[in-house]
Amino acid sequence: MIHELLLALSGYPGTIFTWNKRTGLQVSQDMPFLHPSETSVLNRLCKIGADYIRFREFIEQHTGHVHQQEHHMNQPSQTGLHGIYLRAFCTGLDSILQPYRQALLDLEQEFLGDPHLTISHANYKLDEFQLLFPSVMVVVETIKSQKIHGCQILETVYKNSCGGLPPVRMALEKILAACHGVMYKQLAAWMLHGLLLDQSEEFFVKQGPSAGGAAANQEEEEEDLGLGGLSGKQLRELQDLRLIEEENMLAPSLQQFSLRTEMLPSYIPIRVAEKILFVGESVQMFENHNYNPSTAGSILKHQEDLFAAELHRLKQQPLFSLVDFENLIDRLRTTVAEHLWTLMVEESDLLEQLKIIKDFYLLGRGELYQVFIDLAHHMLKTPPTAVTEHDVNVAFQQAAHKVLLDDDNLLPLLHLTVDYQGKDSKDGSTPPQDTSPRELPPTGWAALGLTYKVQWPLHILFTPAVLEKYNVVFRYLLSVRCVQSQLQHCWALQMQRKHLRSSQTDAVKWRLRNHMAFLIDNLQYYLQVDVLESQFSQLLQQINSTRDFESIRLAHDHFLSNLLAQSFILLKPVRTTEPPSIPKRFVDIFCVKNKLKIH
Repeated sequence: MIHELLLALSGYPGTIFTWNKRTGLQVSQDMPFLHPSETSVLNRLCKIGADYIRFREFIEQHTGHVHQQEHHMNQPSQTGLHGIYLRAFCTGLDSILQPYRQALLDLEQEFLGDPHLTISHANYKLDEFQLLFPSVMVVVETIKSQKIHGCQILETVYKNSCGGLPPVRMALEKILAACHGVMYKQLAAWMLHGLLLDQSEEFFVKQGPSAGGAAANQEEEEEDLGLGGLSGKQLRELQDLRLIEEENMLAPSLQQFSLRTEMLPSYIPIRVAEKILFVGESVQMFENHNYNPSTAGSILKHQEDLFAAELHRLKQQPLFSLVDFENLIDRLRTTVAEHLWTLMVEESDLLEQLKIIKDFYLLGRGELYQVFIDLAHHMLKTPPTAVTEHDVNVAFQQAAHKVLLDDDNLLPLLHLTVDYQGKDSKDGSTPPQDTSPRELPPTGWAALGLTYKVQWPLHILFTPAVLEKYNVVFRYLLSVRCVQSQLQHCWALQMQRKHLRSSQTDAVKWRLRNHMAFLIDNLQYYLQVDVLESQFSQLLQQINSTRDFESIRLAHDHFLSNLLAQSFILLKPVRTTEPPSIPKRFVDIFCVKNKLKIH
């Protein structure tokens, strides 16, 4: 019977010890010679054997059928468990079962050497597994019942390992180390080579934009706090100095890679995951681009082998160390960020590119746009047509020649766009903020936009979403300049007629023009001096004081956010009516500044 017991505990039940899927491994009821106490001890041992059989079935199901695994991986909608993390879990589970198998072999040798040993001796030798197996079975059942997938397995094993039983903790830490091996391989491929090896969507980095809470954001947009026309969402964005990405007037930001936060284990902070994302995105950008490493060196400064060895060393550690892990990630991030800073600031001349952005998007070349307004006003004062875009670009080129701006390398990179009803947006650009895609723009000025062909690698800083935000500021500043130009034209007409006899109505009109010009001239001075020049000088100062690309990107985000905030663009309208010749935004600002009520 002892040999029958050892065979049953090894997963091979017979006539004395029977197996049932529902009740597990049990002593047969047809054994009258067994004392009830012996039956109790044997059934206690059978519980260990039953857990072992279930462990073995679980391992064979998810590691023994390779073709079935591949079938699951090719069908993500399949409800069955699959993935490389699950297979790593099974490998770790099999490794902690090895001491149990060795204990059964030792028991067999002991029973062969001493026939007088009793069942109690077997119960004593296998007692440590009475605590271990049920605790591990809880983890297995959790994975099966909740269909735990990918890096979520790391979180499940980690939480169950934080207990007070040393044998259970050590066993689960061994399983966790096996699962970490998969994670380190994915990290090495992602951070060192820019490869996202994740067929079954198990890693915490994914391709595509992050899934945000659209419904929550929509509610926040409508939450009016009564603070100068700001909504709750706008106020938080101004406080955090973040880019406005969810406003209806701005194009959505289409990120190529993002974090899958539900897959991120709790013991890896989000700040570390964001660094991993940044390093992988940067390396991936270089790998996909026709880039000659001999000119500026590898983005990792030819330290790939060194970092790969460091990742392998962390993989070999029995326990995960967040300190060592984060230190390595920080070194990788610093190396990449410094190289990107050198590439963008020194080799791609970022400061010159920012000056171009300022000159054309932020109207730094005021004389150019003054001439352009005079040339294009008759084209853009009416609703745009299919030929308006061509005409305004011809006018833009003529204006550039008149102010002696004949840079043959720069002008081909700039192109004015005009959205009109029925236009097919081939470049993926969005319509201006003032216009719905289904509505006919009231004038060409409201549909005007500017595109700039950003050269590699500056496209990682001047993304399409960032350029669209610059377009919002561009249309706003250009509308201010247009109103100022029209008021100056009215003044010229007034001077031509000053020798004529004027009526009381003319005097009212002149006073109105004078008040409007006062407002627009001061607004123009405030925007150009107090906002644009001040924020731009701060941006240049921050760029020159760091050698970290991420600091540059953050400083640029702050710069753009401050432009949107301090230029009154985010203010909600305080009036819904305005004189037909003046944009509504200026009337709103006039009302707020002077506390007037317009009739």
